[in-house]
Amino acid sequence: MSLITTVTFNPAIDKSVIIPALAPEKKLSCSMPVFEPGGGGVNVARAIKKLQGEATAVYLAGGYSGNFFNSLLDMEAIPFIMVPISSHTRENLIVLDKSTGLQYRFGMPGPMVSPQEFDQCLEVIRHMETTWLVVSGSLPAGAPASIYGTAAAIAKGRGIKCIVDTSGAALKAAVDTGVYLIKPNLSELSYLVGKESLCGNEVVAAAKEVINSGKCEIVVVSLGAAGALVVTDKIVHTIAAPTVRCNSTVGAGDCMVAGIVYQLSQGEDIVAAVRFGVACGTAATLNPGTALFKPEDVRFLYKNMRQADPGKC
Repeated sequence: MSLITTVTFNPAIDKSVIIPALAPEKKLSCSMPVFEPGGGGVNVARAIKKLQGEATAVYLAGGYSGNFFNSLLDMEAIPFIMVPISSHTRENLIVLDKSTGLQYRFGMPGPMVSPQEFDQCLEVIRHMETTWLVVSGSLPAGAPASIYGTAAAIAKGRGIKCIVDTSGAALKAAVDTGVYLIKPNLSELSYLVGKESLCGNEVVAAAKEVINSGKCEIVVVSLGAAGALVVTDKIVHTIAAPTVRCNSTVGAGDCMVAGIVYQLSQGEDIVAAVRFGVACGTAATLNPGTALFKPEDVRFLYKNMRQADPGKC
């Protein structure tokens, strides 16, 4: 039995390179590329592995790039269940301009996935023996947003705690069905409550609105470099992120989710779990490209954060 299962409908091979300077119409010399398996739930599973935990990654993949994707996960010893598709797995490109320190992220839309292929993925979820289900990331082009709701319904029907990290109509479909926890940013939370933007006390009110609807138990609002806001029916707690020099934000949100679900699976309370998740997300920003966090960075940041904010629920 896998205590934690992650689902990724639109995984990607993340290819990272460094160039001396970005210039148009010129052949630019790149560093040796670094290839890593990516996509919301896949990154969550990889981050949990770094924390000495284990999660099984379920995802759709196909073509020569899908085979390469599988081999990348094998190299990291990540347990996975690959649902085959006829199209090729997408590849993203992350370019760091050394002259400016600016990072450019080129995200591809993803393959066309048939309804039958989506059904096969949902069938895997129906039969997974798991306690926690993390459904995370974008959807490939043309995919129905309702698939997030279907995944949430499967988890709900089987008594599995479902954590969702996505955006737009997919997030709304999951919340309308009912989930345990969501991790929206301010823009995503605004969308959920039908507003253009949120500020000040409106953020807490919006999170409470989602919870009071009975569709979600916990809302963790990602505040980026400022940290996170934890809201339940009984708790409103802001967790400040430590100040660090950011090298890349790629995968930081996924690392935050990984830290949260890992700590919850170990029996921690929600405030401590989110604090640990913020430490994981912040630690990920210390590394360039698509690299996730270093466990020693997480431990250092989390220790300092606990001393600064010992609040418990």
